[in-house]
Amino acid sequence: MFSDRATKLVPPVLAKMAAWCACLILVGIVVTYGIQLIARFSFVALPVAIALLLTALLFPLTRSLRQAGMRPIYATWLTMLAAVAVLAGTGWLVGARATEEFPNLVEQVQETARTVQNWLITGPLHLKEAQLTAYVDEIAAMVNAQRSAITSTVLTAGAVAFEVLASIVLMLFIMFFLLKDGERIWSWFLKGFGSMSPRVDRAGRAAWTTLSHYVQGTVAVAAVHGVIMGIVLAGMGVPLWAPLAVLIFFASFIPIVGIFFAGTVATLVTLGAKDSPIYALIFLGILIVEQQLENHVLQPLIVGRALNFHPLAIIVVLALGGILAGIAGAAVAVPVAACIYRALPELRHDPPALPPPAPPPTPAPEPPASAPASSTDTPTTDNPTTNTDKA
Repeated sequence: MFSDRATKLVPPVLAKMAAWCACLILVGIVVTYGIQLIARFSFVALPVAIALLLTALLFPLTRSLRQAGMRPIYATWLTMLAAVAVLAGTGWLVGARATEEFPNLVEQVQETARTVQNWLITGPLHLKEAQLTAYVDEIAAMVNAQRSAITSTVLTAGAVAFEVLASIVLMLFIMFFLLKDGERIWSWFLKGFGSMSPRVDRAGRAAWTTLSHYVQGTVAVAAVHGVIMGIVLAGMGVPLWAPLAVLIFFASFIPIVGIFFAGTVATLVTLGAKDSPIYALIFLGILIVEQQLENHVLQPLIVGRALNFHPLAIIVVLALGGILAGIAGAAVAVPVAACIYRALPELRHDPPALPPPAPPPTPAPEPPASAPASSTDTPTTDNPTTNTDKA
């Protein structure tokens, strides 16, 4: 690579560092342009990513139906209908509870605001009513100042809703064909790698196994988390406990950051719905204890075996994913990093050695050939007339 004179002028360590830096620069350029390309086609990339996650979650059901003797097309349709039924049931429950309890929540929040206002005036702070009125007027002025931004957001809501609907349709199509023809699609994909196809096959299967374990384990942990917090909120008599439980469930898919956001929302709703802040403090304490049990018991047992990531690595990956792609990037950053971490060793390693071929079987000894009969033992029939004459 370098001439003899150049290698004599440059120390070997510096030459190796230069080679490594050149490789890292090239890799960085490729990764940067790849990320920009994905961001450019985010309308397609995001549904594909969500479809892969949902396929990893639902494929065990499809596989079980196939093993039971059902045709692939029927197993796929039944899996899709079961998933849609679960989502529709959850949405109906959340919508019904929200419609029923939201007016009550507004009344309770107003009552709590009046109680807090009276405490600020008559309590140890001894604030004046004029000061509180000024604070309220400032908040109202801020809202009015942002009225134009809110109006423009409402006007663009129709376009956003159309894009979301189109993304959902595309995601369903991709998920359907992945569930139905996943093996055939993977076999077709491997044909483009030629002699590298065994390595790519092993790497892809390792990544898929990691992704499946991560998604299934995360769903199980999030379900436990949402059910426990929903029971706690319902036991306290907090309105909108069902929507808050669903929010906690979905927020659990974003490690660390998601539960902080959902817990803050649930705590504020509890504080506004109850006259005493003790309920909010009790809920916050239960949330912290349950989160610690989840991090130290459920996550290591269910998800930790698939990832084996240090918490510092998870935080760094979440930060990078959030910077590059916002909330969606933070949601998929950890499974993507885990899949890459599991797939790279399979790309580097040689395929396992095949067992030595079995030795050919030893042929059985042939039986000895019988000796030919002599001419004196057998009568000659060359001249039958001679024997007749002798007789």
